[in-house]
Amino acid sequence: MKNLSIGFNIVLAAAIGVLFYLHFSSSKKTTPAATGATKDVPGGNFKIAYFEIDSLENQFEHYKEIREALQLKEQASARQLNEMKNTFAQKYQEVQRNAQNMTQAELASKQQELQQLDRTFQSKEQMLNNEMQDESMRKLQDVQKKIKDFLEEYNRDKGYAFILSNQSNLLYYKDKAYDITEDVIKGLNAKYKKAK
Repeated sequence: MKNLSIGFNIVLAAAIGVLFYLHFSSSKKTTPAATGATKDVPGGNFKIAYFEIDSLENQFEHYKEIREALQLKEQASARQLNEMKNTFAQKYQEVQRNAQNMTQAELASKQQELQQLDRTFQSKEQMLNNEMQDESMRKLQDVQKKIKDFLEEYNRDKGYAFILSNQSNLLYYKDKAYDITEDVIKGLNAKYKKAK
């Protein structure tokens, strides 16, 4: 779960950089917003808004579904690895119990079998971990893209120079007047329900 949050934070940081680049490299476009968001913030020449990433993670339906699916997959992988560990432990105990009655060749054969089971377990564990990381990253990138696309639509008539998440160590001060978390969650959930 910690890897999931770290991955999500990395993807969001990358999106912030892209938004920063896009804002300063293209001319300002003004078109009516398609989302119907209603948050009014104080005026000024340079506006920055933020959203609470924790609230988004807990209330964006698509993100919650992804998190639950990844948790189920992680649990299935853990069960599979535990079964392999139990098989190894049973074989090891069997060898320990019968070692006195075995010939040197039989004992060597059983030890090779145990080593092979251990190697199989380690490669399976590595494969499952890699699959989990790949799937987590793909799904988090999908969530990141949905957030980025929504924020581009949301900002068409808002005029924010930046929209940031409140990731740890990113914001040292925040004025609640610029908090657009509720709008972001409502808009993302509405788009997600339409897409479903």
